Amino acid sequence: MQTVLQTARGPFLILTPVCVLTGIGAVAASGDSISLTALLLVLTGALCAHISVNALNEYLDFRSGLDLHTRRTPFSGGSGALPRNPGAAGPVLAFGVVTLLITVLIGLYFLWQGEYGLLPLGLAGVLIIIFYTRQINRLPWLCLIAPGTGFGLAMVAGTAYAMGSSDSTTLWLAALVPFFLVNNLLLLNQYPDIAADKAAGRYHFPIAYGVARSTQMYGLFLLASAAVIIAGAVSGWFPLWSLLSLLPLALGVIAWQGARKLGDKIGEQPQFMAANVGTTLLTPAVLGLSLLLG
Repeated sequence: MQTVLQTARGPFLILTPVCVLTGIGAVAASGDSISLTALLLVLTGALCAHISVNALNEYLDFRSGLDLHTRRTPFSGGSGALPRNPGAAGPVLAFGVVTLLITVLIGLYFLWQGEYGLLPLGLAGVLIIIFYTRQINRLPWLCLIAPGTGFGLAMVAGTAYAMGSSDSTTLWLAALVPFFLVNNLLLLNQYPDIAADKAAGRYHFPIAYGVARSTQMYGLFLLASAAVIIAGAVSGWFPLWSLLSLLPLALGVIAWQGARKLGDKIGEQPQFMAANVGTTLLTPAVLGLSLLLG
């Protein structure tokens, strides 16, 4: 059981309530009501989706042998739970499948309630969970944007749709911020594992285009996040308080500088990877709170 729970990657799950908070903030900013029951169901489904993708990724990386060759850091390379306890592989697979089924059932409940806008977003999220490790990781551009699509677009907008909120510019601008930042989170976390991933047959963005080009992409995504926040505040779609969410982007600049300096050796100085995590969590959290309270 301990091994199974470790594959959920508990500390990483903080990202899920942050993305849900961003969606709730967009609902509040649009003047729509927030149902506590719907919120609890959304949060449960989102957490199960995140747990599922983590557990299935750990299982598949163990089965392929990749887990035996990665250089683990606190932020990349997997938990190492299955290499320490190979006999738990079956339960971990079951854990990933069951949590995915819970997510699907909660999504079907909201569809039954008439929230049909969830269908394309939920379908995209499920496909990312199922195909991320073996198929999407072999397609550089799709692999680059899949994390942000799942957490930024599907989770943020899906939260709003589940609440019965309609499309709005505020919603989609808010969803773009974690879209760019979560893409960056996974992009930088791939650097320490480039050699092991390549040997295992993966072909993600850093393998296809190199670390220097990937670091340039990281910088572009960081600038895009800032541009969205500024545009939202200036245009009135976000409250002016939302400009405070620019402050945590400074951590992203630190991470970018570390990537430029260290390249695929960035895992040897984990403070830069920690800064990457910090900007990914704090920026949408401050944005979501500003929308909720503003």
